[in-house]
Amino acid sequence: MRFTLNLVCFKGAVTMEKFDVAIVGAGIIGCAVARELSRYKLKIGVFEKNHDVCFETTGRNSGVLHGGFAYDRGSLKAECCLKGNREFDQTAKELDIPFKRTGKLLVGEDISDYKSLLEVLDQGHDNGCSELRLVSEEEIKKLVPYAQGKYGLFSPLSGIMDPFQYVIGLAENAKLNGVEFFFHERVNKVSRDRSGFIVQSKNKKIESRWLINAAAMGGPAISEMAGISGYRTTAGKGAYIILDKKTGLYLPMPVYPVPNNSYMGVHVTPTVDGNAIIGPAGDEIEDGDDYSVSQEIIEYLSKSASRIWPCIRKKDYIRNYCGNAAKWYDSKGLIYDYKIEIRDDQAPHFINMVNMESPALTSALPLARRAATLMKDRENLHINTSFDPMRIRVTRFTEMSDREREEKIRENPDYGEIICRCEKVTKAEIIQAIHNPLGVNTVAGIKLRTRAMTGRCQGGYCEMRIVKLLQEELGVSEREIIYEREGSYMFSGKVR
Repeated sequence: MRFTLNLVCFKGAVTMEKFDVAIVGAGIIGCAVARELSRYKLKIGVFEKNHDVCFETTGRNSGVLHGGFAYDRGSLKAECCLKGNREFDQTAKELDIPFKRTGKLLVGEDISDYKSLLEVLDQGHDNGCSELRLVSEEEIKKLVPYAQGKYGLFSPLSGIMDPFQYVIGLAENAKLNGVEFFFHERVNKVSRDRSGFIVQSKNKKIESRWLINAAAMGGPAISEMAGISGYRTTAGKGAYIILDKKTGLYLPMPVYPVPNNSYMGVHVTPTVDGNAIIGPAGDEIEDGDDYSVSQEIIEYLSKSASRIWPCIRKKDYIRNYCGNAAKWYDSKGLIYDYKIEIRDDQAPHFINMVNMESPALTSALPLARRAATLMKDRENLHINTSFDPMRIRVTRFTEMSDREREEKIRENPDYGEIICRCEKVTKAEIIQAIHNPLGVNTVAGIKLRTRAMTGRCQGGYCEMRIVKLLQEELGVSEREIIYEREGSYMFSGKVR
């Protein structure tokens, strides 16, 4: 049943807006659940503490479509990863996501590594990855000429994607299908009334029959508020180095060391845009907001990755970054698998998405369908016959033919003005990004949607031009411009 806004006054009070579903968190899981539930006639609201989607864990990973072979037999990770992998061609088509099924290569040096690869092969076959095969040193060189290893395992159905566009695509499609997003609204209170939950943030207060926790690092707090206690999180910190695009020419697919079931090791990955990424360096910390990357970690990444791909030079470094993934603990210790729970006797109509770590990017939509199934098991959901699965992203000038570029410039002269020289991003693309369905008011939001500021100069030429366009299009002052997260103001006044 769809609830409608009720502003009828009673004894001087205004009733709260009513929703069927409130989702906390707009990362990959929250956006996937929102998009999946928009297939039904439900009024859905998504609370996100940041100013945009994709500002935390989801926007700080390797962008790999995993095959499903590296996870424990019978685990939810293995099942959902495999399903997400197999259906991703259709997902990428619907959401207009840059995606390449490149394959993935695991390499080892000694007989111990070889035995580990055999174990991964057997586990992968048991998980349903029948296409996996061992490869010789000679075939390793054919697949990735600069990879180093005597023994290898090849996963032809693994791939790479644009993780930013995936989350943005899910969110934009959900928005176009009626989902409401409340950005810069950290949920600080959840309580119950007779009809469900009262969910409250700084500027928003709603009633909702269902509550779904997809808050990652903030998940235990939301779980506690909703009535399920006993969880805590730490952060799995992973640092990365981004290399110049010319290095991507030597890396046709991701190359990994022999993995274990809890850590994939420092690997090298091409991006869909041509760069190469080194990482992550695994560590566990308490502060999930610590995104620092030390020189020591950078040197460790380079040394470790050079063992499997010796094409790493300091002069090709263009940026580093860090991603912090939530690691969930209960009374028994670290939780290794995904957990989607509903406790009808303790917290009815509350779905807890626990331990949504890697490979959550690949597993997102199968996990979202499981959450929807929990709802359907408890009430009759009506199909939204107007649901449209398609989303079209901002078309990039660099992807057009010369003829298409000429036509675009004739139609809109803003396509003739290059704002970002490194990535050839035009004024027209920046303006479209600002006025996308979700609304963008940060510099990083433009970066994620257009690739402006991601080239060799990292915004040295274009950043101020993008700031000016944000000011003009949104009608704000320079003091209101933030880079990404809360408090990241860029200016205290006018600059020359």
